[in-house]
Amino acid sequence: MGKRILIVDDSSMMRKMITKTLTDHGHSVIGEAKNGHEAVQLYKTLKPDLVTMDITMREMDGFSAAREILNDDTDAQIIFVSNLDEEKYEENVARIGAIGYVSKNKARKLLDLIST
Repeated sequence: MGKRILIVDDSSMMRKMITKTLTDHGHSVIGEAKNGHEAVQLYKTLKPDLVTMDITMREMDGFSAAREILNDDTDAQIIFVSNLDEEKYEENVARIGAIGYVSKNKARKLLDLIST
């Protein structure tokens, strides 16, 4: 059974690409946010099984949004999807308590992380 997923990215093109990758493999995208503030609010309203989170966004970045979501729900499942250098940010991803990090160039790897 597929997961109910919230996609958070400031790029509408990335949101569409991630949506296609996920829906083609049986998952449901139940919401989209273009910044961290929207992500936090939608998370509370929609209660998704999983969140894909960009790191750099206006108004509130992905790390801040993830911390806020995880403060409210310690069981939240978050995967960061970004073009930023994974090695540079993997420590932050682990410290926050996210599932992992996927490069936007390899968005299909999301499917591997989701199924673990």
